[in-house]
Order: sequence, then structure tokens, then C-alpha cells
Amino acid sequence: MTTPTQNDVQQEYQHYYVPAQSAWPIVGAIALFFIAVGAGSTVADLFGGNGPYILFAGIGVLIIMLVGWFRDVIRESLGGLYSDQMDRSFRQGMSWFIFSEVMFFAAFFGALFYARLIAVPWLGGASNNAMTAELLWPDFIPTWPLEKTPGGLETTAMGAWGLPLINTLILLSSSITIHIAHVALEQGNRQRLKIFLGLTVLLGWIFLGLQAEEYVHAYEELNLRLDSGVYGNTFFLLTGFHGMHVFLGSVILFIIWLRVMKGHMTPEHHFAFQAGAWYWHFVDVVWLCLFVFVYIL
Repeated sequence: MTTPTQNDVQQEYQHYYVPAQSAWPIVGAIALFFIAVGAGSTVADLFGGNGPYILFAGIGVLIIMLVGWFRDVIRESLGGLYSDQMDRSFRQGMSWFIFSEVMFFAAFFGALFYARLIAVPWLGGASNNAMTAELLWPDFIPTWPLEKTPGGLETTAMGAWGLPLINTLILLSSSITIHIAHVALEQGNRQRLKIFLGLTVLLGWIFLGLQAEEYVHAYEELNLRLDSGVYGNTFFLLTGFHGMHVFLGSVILFIIWLRVMKGHMTPEHHFAFQAGAWYWHFVDVVWLCLFVFVYIL
């Protein structure tokens, strides 16, 4: 029986790649700061009307950060620098990121449920609050959605069976196409992978185009705006942030599609594709919740 040498012991372990220091995280933080300030100042009409410029500057810096950071990660991956341990680290990181996104939307759904189940009945005189309700808003009718604000602004609720239903069917279809693309990748069917991954991206862009049309309809014909009381607030915050996530997911999948067209991704190593698919399925589940609790109920 031979005693294992130090080299034999070392061969049992794979290398662990430690990336070099990068400026992209701080660049991304700066971009998000400008986006937050620009969006807030645009809504509140601060900084002499320069809010949109700050917002678009932040978006521009964010795009530069994404391009640069994606480029570095792709180069490291193609260079064979990542081990199985790095792959597990990526999976854990993506899992925690999606969990943080779940908590993000849970906060907005919590605000929606609080307004509908607690604040609105309270203003209507529930829980022995009739006297306070009479003083605050005498003619208030505790129904949802609230189509009349305390300031007298009257709106019309967005229906569920027009564009929202079409967009729901589009996103459900995109979940099927991304799954077919994933199976094709695992089976080594590159042609089917290219077609169905590209179709998924196209469906995401169609969704965003129809959502923009829905917003135009809401503003011009329904008088439904971001300042249309708590109903307008919750409607545009939930659907708007979801639309932003659809945009980000479609960008991720588009980049992966470009990589597939260049011959990247193999049946054994394709976590970038898996991460994009996880994110896309998460976006689809959030939309189903939105469709039920915002549009139908």
C-alpha cells in the first residue's frame, strides 16, 4: 500500500479562481444612484426640470457597466478559469439574487394588500372608525379599485381582459419557449436552441411594446396616472417595476442568444443560460400574481 504524495492530494482539488479587483461594482452603484435621484426628481419636478437628464445619464452609465462586466465574465469563462466550485458559487449567488427580488415584490404586494384590506375599510368606517371616517372623507365609498381620489380626480380601472390578458398569454408562451430552448441545449440541438431562445427574446419585447401601449391607453383614455391616488400608485409601481424586470431579463437572454450564435454554451457548461432561464421564469410567476391581484380581483 503506497502513501499518497502531496501532488496526489492536490490533484483531488480543483483550482479556485479569484477575480482581479474590478471597478464595475462601484460604477453600477453610481449608476443606480443617478437613476434613483433622476427618477425621484422627475416625478417630484425637482432640480429645475433636469430630472430626466439625470435619469438617462444613470441609465447610460448602467449600460456601460453591464457591457463591461458581462465582457469580463465571458472572457474569464471562455478562458477556462472557472471551476466546479465557482459554478456552485454562481448558482448560490443567483439564487440569493432571485430571493431578494422575491422580497422586493413582496413589499409592493404587501402595500397593495394593506391598502385594500386595511386602509380602505378603515377610511370607510370599519373597526368602530365611523366618526373619524366621517371627518376625514365624508363621501368616501370603501370599494376597490378606488376610482375617485380625495382631491376629486376620477379615474377608470384598467380591465383585465384586453391587453393584460394578451400579455399574460405572451409571457406564459415565453416560459414554454425558454424551456424548449433549455432542453435543446442539453440535448445538443443547436438549431432548435437558437430558434426558441430567439423567440423567447422576441416575445419579451412584444410584451414590453404592448405594456407601453397599455400605459398610453391608461393616461389618455382612462385618466389613470401615477398620481391617481393609491390605486394609480400601486398599479404603476407594480406593473412598472415588473416591466423593468422583463426588460432586464430580455437583455440577459439576448446576450445569451448572441453567445449561442457564436458557438458558446455546451450541454455540460451553460450556467449563464440557466441563470437567465431562472430569472425569466421568476418574472413570469410575478406577472401571474400581478394579473390576478391587480387586474382581476
